Amino acid sequence: MTFELRLDITAPAAHVFDFVADFTTMPMWYSAVRRVERVGGISGLGTRYRVYRDLPGGPALNDVSITTYSQGEEVTFTSLSGPTPFTYRYLVRPEREATRLILEGTISAAGLTGPAALLGPLAERLFKGGMRDNLGTLKQLLEKSTAAPGDIT
Repeated sequence: MTFELRLDITAPAAHVFDFVADFTTMPMWYSAVRRVERVGGISGLGTRYRVYRDLPGGPALNDVSITTYSQGEEVTFTSLSGPTPFTYRYLVRPEREATRLILEGTISAAGLTGPAALLGPLAERLFKGGMRDNLGTLKQLLEKSTAAPGDIT
């Protein structure tokens, strides 16, 4: 399944990019991700991560690498191993009053086990809705972290 999601975040583009380009922040906003360890590189192209997720079929482990990187503009994360192969390409575009974040993704239900494996196409559609919710959490987190102290309620 291929999808695209867009949202505007009231935060500086550099802050949005730096946060999204660091895969170790994912447990803060991506509901299925429990833990991320950087296992190679410091940042940028080729940096590798081990990602511990909770999937409908149970715990899952993916190895992920940054496969494209343009500082401040674009970062792509590609799973190298593990269930539900995915590629997430994040594009950051400064706009007048906000930063536009675009997520272009592909994901497959391949590798799901048990009853969840029977839900393949449905699981992929449910994923898109869940990802929309995750990006909503990301937006709230980034906007709150850049608000002036008196603006946080």
